[in-house]
Amino acid sequence: MSATVSAIGEKIISAHASPFPLALALGGIYPDSLAGSNLRYYRRIESPPRPIMFKYDSQMLLPSAEDLPDSDDTPVDNQLQHLIPGLLEAVLAMAWSDRTDWFFGANMGIYYDPKQPAIVPDGFLSLGVERIIDKDLRLSYVLWEEKTVPILVLEVVSQTRRGEHTTKKEKYAEMGVLYYAVYSPRRRRKPPLEVSRLVDGCYVLQQGSPVWMPEIGLGIGREQGTYQGITREWLYWYDERGQRLLTPEERARQAEQRAHRLADELRRRGIDPDSLL
Repeated sequence: MSATVSAIGEKIISAHASPFPLALALGGIYPDSLAGSNLRYYRRIESPPRPIMFKYDSQMLLPSAEDLPDSDDTPVDNQLQHLIPGLLEAVLAMAWSDRTDWFFGANMGIYYDPKQPAIVPDGFLSLGVERIIDKDLRLSYVLWEEKTVPILVLEVVSQTRRGEHTTKKEKYAEMGVLYYAVYSPRRRRKPPLEVSRLVDGCYVLQQGSPVWMPEIGLGIGREQGTYQGITREWLYWYDERGQRLLTPEERARQAEQRAHRLADELRRRGIDPDSLL
């Protein structure tokens, strides 16, 4: 397979047969899930032949996240473009509350070439990075600072096409993003959610609903639900058994229902629940 070479300081891109190109070169790590357990460990992927590599010249004065625009200033033209990533992030924050080695960005610029503007997906997930870097949080996601490529990128298609199936898709493949999810809620003849995995430098559509992503330890899928009082089809995370992870609102309702059941049981036994407070 022919190689493509371009200069970004010392940036080298070559076509290869690995699903983890840029992540390898930047020292990225992806997780494995321990079967039947909530515990997860991380393994470093061994470099396969001819991976895509981005080498940033240490002698160059590269801009920091503070020096770069935090987005492309293109407004979202559909509420779902911020509600869906917000829901996915909120569920992760509850499910992974004891973890600090992940980051979910929503409508945030990803910089991978100092000479190019940021590419801005609707949502993306990175593993093996600090979730909170300081009190001001991230302004953007800069690869020469993070040294880890997002493992999943999400695009929510609106009425205005933004290259989700063309230019953006090509950029994500070049970066080495392992999973690329495109949600087209207006679709009727094809599945609204398509999840592809990077294989030999090209995205291959994955089967199943939800689609299980072992490197993340989660699946992603769609189903009817209610979020922020809006009942419609939403995207959700799923565990290895295909069970949907609960939203913060659903967790709060469950906790309230348990409290009511406990109070009723105490009253049945002649105990005033308020007396225990």
